[in-house]
Amino acid sequence: MSDIRERVVVTEVGMRDGLQSIAQTMPTESKRRWIDAAYAAGVRHMEVASFVPAKLLPQMADADEVIAHALGYGDLIVTALVPNLKGAQRALEAGVHRIVAPISVSAAHSLANVRKTPAEMIDVFAAMREAIDSAPAAGARRVELIAGLSTVFGCTLQGAVPYEDIAAIAGDAVRAGADVIALGDTTGEATPRQVGEIIEIVRGVAGDKLRSLHLHDTRGLALANTLVGLQHGIREFDASLAGLGGCPHAPGATGNVNTEDLVFMLESMGYETGIDLTRLIASRAVLADALPGEPLYGYLARAGLPTQFAASRQIESLPSSCSQVLQ
Repeated sequence: MSDIRERVVVTEVGMRDGLQSIAQTMPTESKRRWIDAAYAAGVRHMEVASFVPAKLLPQMADADEVIAHALGYGDLIVTALVPNLKGAQRALEAGVHRIVAPISVSAAHSLANVRKTPAEMIDVFAAMREAIDSAPAAGARRVELIAGLSTVFGCTLQGAVPYEDIAAIAGDAVRAGADVIALGDTTGEATPRQVGEIIEIVRGVAGDKLRSLHLHDTRGLALANTLVGLQHGIREFDASLAGLGGCPHAPGATGNVNTEDLVFMLESMGYETGIDLTRLIASRAVLADALPGEPLYGYLARAGLPTQFAASRQIESLPSSCSQVLQ
């Protein structure tokens, strides 16, 4: 048996999706502490900000400062979400490694969220591609453009989202220059069967550009949906520490899948995330301190790591000859 475990990327998006979905505004210094704590726990992919007008999202008014701090870690992949071309230009100037553009498949959600139809957002996305390609090279790393397809699994404003619409928008995004297609369960309506079906449909038009899932845990199915994603070849997942967040267009929605619980599941299945669970759980203290009264979710933080999980980690760290004896 090989000692090499398959890698799964967990992107911490709480600094963006979590914080912009709650009423409180986290102080910039606390955001820096959160980034520091996540990095110390082994997180190497973070979506730390979005570029939107401060009057609309005061929680993201310090995007430039937060990104500058994150870029202080040379091996940290820093991502920002941008809804328009101006935001993309600001993100490029800030020096991010990845740009996510939200493209709603639901026309009703798209108009409510960015005041554009899905087709108009594809045009904006193509302009972002052009801006990235024409920007001066910043080091060896090429900025990745991610089409974050939202409301893929259902919409509280429109209702069901036809599969043919999903395939059409995914195909349009690929043709407009997407490096990555990410499927978002924006309102937390996805079910395991639906996740598998939609992944296969989108893979038919996007191929290996389909790499990521952005799942919310509104109905308690985020981990089950993650498992289906794994079974269908997805190896990148967004998550939010303590399940922080929600959705302004989905009343009662919780945040993304809980980072700690997701990492625990992945590691217990034999995948490699590079994340230290003990340090990750401890990093919740930053949120508790900076966001008093804000609900923090998570089964692992409540119950702790099971003893057999800690024992299995110790066995894996032993030389192969020793672990064979123990088996």
